[in-house]
Amino acid sequence: MDTITAPNTAAGTAAPQTARAGNLIEVRLADVETVARDTRVYTFRRPDGGRLPPYAPGAHIDIHLANGITRQFSLVNPDPDPVSYVVGIKLDPASRGGSRYIFEELKVGDTLKIGAPRNNFPLVADAEHVVLFAGGIGITPIWCMAQELAAQNRSWRLYYSCRSRADMAFLAALEKFGPQSVTLHFDDEADGKFLDLAAAIAAAPANAHFYCCGPNPMLKAFEAAAASRPRHNVHVEYFTPKEEAGEIKLGGFWVELARSGEEYFIPEGRKVLEVLFEAGVDVDYSCELGICGECVTRVISGKPVHHDSVLSEEEQATNEKVMICCCGCESERLVLDM
Repeated sequence: MDTITAPNTAAGTAAPQTARAGNLIEVRLADVETVARDTRVYTFRRPDGGRLPPYAPGAHIDIHLANGITRQFSLVNPDPDPVSYVVGIKLDPASRGGSRYIFEELKVGDTLKIGAPRNNFPLVADAEHVVLFAGGIGITPIWCMAQELAAQNRSWRLYYSCRSRADMAFLAALEKFGPQSVTLHFDDEADGKFLDLAAAIAAAPANAHFYCCGPNPMLKAFEAAAASRPRHNVHVEYFTPKEEAGEIKLGGFWVELARSGEEYFIPEGRKVLEVLFEAGVDVDYSCELGICGECVTRVISGKPVHHDSVLSEEEQATNEKVMICCCGCESERLVLDM
């Protein structure tokens, strides 16, 4: 997963452009390897060689770049006691300074700051069968899951789609599993046809859990194809927002911070996160787009409108928590546990 961080997408106002600097980890870039066209894996280690915080498949880290940008990338190798973090990064031709900066400026030996792993896309430990779907660079968390499932001798299957063989990361390693476990789809070898998600889902056992990460059109097609399956068995990870910025209505309500008693009016077109940040409130944030989960906040009262890609539909329906970087509100007042 390569998620994006952008200055505020609404009304042209200024927002915090990098995440909080607290609790960051200093690492050194130890290795860079090309694994597909415009795709590399980057290995980071502590300068002193010490251990890094543990993580489980599906986790990602924030990488804080010297140009002031923060990006989120999925960890690609399962390791409960890591001395290194390995992430896969694809050069985005429309890069606004994230992947292009990493490809052109980061060199082995460079030091930088990262955030500890967070996981909004965890594997269900007791799933009897797991079906994994990946598109393009969305393979990064999925490949980590596949390796973990194989190591545990669990029942699983992977479907991975790319435009061509040249674009497929980890191709040689995936081919070693054989067609009984891994199905590789190349659009240019299938007359431009996309992977048949509906057929793959229909072939899975009734109790299977499904995981998908890839570009938004694939994720939306996947969710539609899996609509007949139990919702709690269907898991997705978006690395760009589900909704376009113009589709999101923000502001026009009051926010009350229950712990301090402070109140702030959120003007139309402004984000709760922006207003609180500008007022000097200590807030956790990273992506500012509702895709990383860093700014999740407990709701005490009010009816938020959810625009994030982290909380499930069931979680959003409870209105017990909200991502303050992208939420709206139907009620006049939103009381937060802050």
